[in-house]
Parts: sequence; C-alpha cells; structure tokens
Amino acid sequence: MNIFEKRESVVRSYCRKYPVVFKKALNAEMFSEDGERYVDFLAVAGSMNYGHNNPEIKKAVLDYLADDNIINALDMYTSAKEEFLTEFERLILSPRKLDYKVMCCGPTGTNAVEAALKLARKNKKRTNVIAFAGAFHGMSLGSLALTTDKTSREGGSVPLTNVSFVPYDGTFDSLAYLRWVLEDDHSGVDKPAAIILETVQAEGGINPASVEWLRGIRQICDENDILMIVDDIQVGNGRAGYFFSFERAGIVPDMVVMSKSISGFGMPMALLLIKPELDIFRPAEHNGTFRGHSTCFSSGVQPLSDILRNTSWMKKSDVRVRSLSSLFRKRSCQWMQDWYIEASV
Repeated sequence: MNIFEKRESVVRSYCRKYPVVFKKALNAEMFSEDGERYVDFLAVAGSMNYGHNNPEIKKAVLDYLADDNIINALDMYTSAKEEFLTEFERLILSPRKLDYKVMCCGPTGTNAVEAALKLARKNKKRTNVIAFAGAFHGMSLGSLALTTDKTSREGGSVPLTNVSFVPYDGTFDSLAYLRWVLEDDHSGVDKPAAIILETVQAEGGINPASVEWLRGIRQICDENDILMIVDDIQVGNGRAGYFFSFERAGIVPDMVVMSKSISGFGMPMALLLIKPELDIFRPAEHNGTFRGHSTCFSSGVQPLSDILRNTSWMKKSDVRVRSLSSLFRKRSCQWMQDWYIEASV
C-alpha cells in the first residue's frame, strides 16, 4: 500500500483512472516520476488553457515572488489587484462595451456560483432558480443543487432544493417549455430569481447551445424579470472561441461566473462579474480568506496583456468545439458511467 492509499481519502477520483505519480509538466505534456510522457488533453479540467508552466506567465509569477510582494491580503487594496482590474477593464470589458463590477470570491468556481445564487435571490426576493439537465455547477450544496449528475447529488446527503430543471438545448423545444412553465399558473414551478446555464455543457457531454437558444433564454429572462447567469468557469477564458463563451450569441448576461483558467497558471482564483445595479451585497456579506490572493492576480495579468491579444487560437477553438460535440455527446455518457463504476470499486 502506497502513501496515497494509506492516507488520502477514498473520495479521490482522477488518480484512479490514471494511477501514476506525476512530477513535471510543460505546455500540453505531463511527466511521471519514471519519465513517462503524457499528453494532457484534459488541461487539468480546463484550468490550464495556456499550458503547464507557460514560460511568460511563470516569469511574471517568479518576478512577483522574488520582489517580496504581498501574497494574501483578504480584500484589501493591493498593487497586484489594481493592475489586474485595470488590465481586465482595458483589454476585456471596454473593447466589448461590457459594464460589470468584479467580485473576488473564494478560490474555487463553486464559491463564485454560490455568490451568484445568493445575490440573485437577494435582488429578486425569490428562492427558486432554473437550471438545465446535464448541468454541472460545483460540489458545494448550493451549486450541487444546480447539478444533475446522480452520483454527485447523492454526495450531498441532504435535500437539494429551490431549483427547477428544464431540458437543455437540442433535446426538444425547451424554449417553448420554459415559456409555458413561466406563464401557466398551473405549471407548479415558482417564478425563479435566475436562470443559470453553461453555453457549452462540459460534464453534460460537450454540448454547445445554439445561438438562437441562448438569445431565446436572454429574451425570456428580460420578459419575465429574471436574471441570466452564465457559468463560464470551464468554457470561458477563450476556450470556446471567444474570451467569454456567450459572445458568439451577442448577448449580455446579468452575471458571469469565472474561475479555472482566469488565473492563467492553474492557481485557484474565482470571480463573479455583476451588472452594477445588482451589486447590492453589504460589506463582507459574502467573503472568504483567500478572495484576494495576489499571486493569482499577478499571473492572471500576463495572459490578458500578451496571450489574448492573439485571438486566432480562440477562433479555432470555436470550430473544434462544434466539430467534436456530436462525437463526445454520444460517448461521454458511457465514459462517465464507466468512470464512476471504477471509482466506486
């Protein structure tokens, strides 16, 4: 029995599928202790969009650390946060004419999803939220309530409530069904504070929503005083063809959840983008010790200022997502089923 089997919780999962000890990584490749080379098609679950140990980002981080700059400062003002927010506004928000407040959440995407849920319910004074079949939004209880995978939900061990599910795009006319749910007094579904979605479902089978469907959801939200939340944790940051995955539809969500590759270097960072009129939390009403990790701000600036200026690789991603979606949609369900069976043994 090795130290992992002896001391690490049985909840571990990826290592069961890949039972090797990894030591190094560079660009798209990972290397085990015995020198075997592996191509990381998973990109660490979408958190390494710019490659392992990207030399430009690594240099920025090392320079930041070498100069004894502050590492963690809660949500106090820091030079690193100032630079990140300045560049994020200049290079991401302003060119797209987007006006969002930026909320620095805890280090993981699920924390930012929880913040979005709390803020939506606080704004609209309603408890229900609509999510979609095939969704994955995180593993903390609020996020887990939005997630449809049975095995994940069973891990919650409590009722997962205040969420209504609707079939995702491509199943049948889900827009018509959603209109009926909201307009018919006998639908049995409470009017939601928000509708939350992934523009490309990842855990749901590499399933991209159509432009028409995304625009339809935006219209339904506008007509019914419902907030639209886009979870861009896994498919944002250029992964689906644009920096924000919803750009191809020409829509503007009320909130956008970001994490994974937003730090640029695989370090834990999560943001919630909020339309200014919705930014009504009282000071510290949602907080966390690691919501201002300055090393992540320093690494996150580099891809904004350098890598993202070359958008050709992002546009190629959009084409690849569409060409691969039908293949993965057929196979992913079986892969996930096999994976969970192996993980439970």
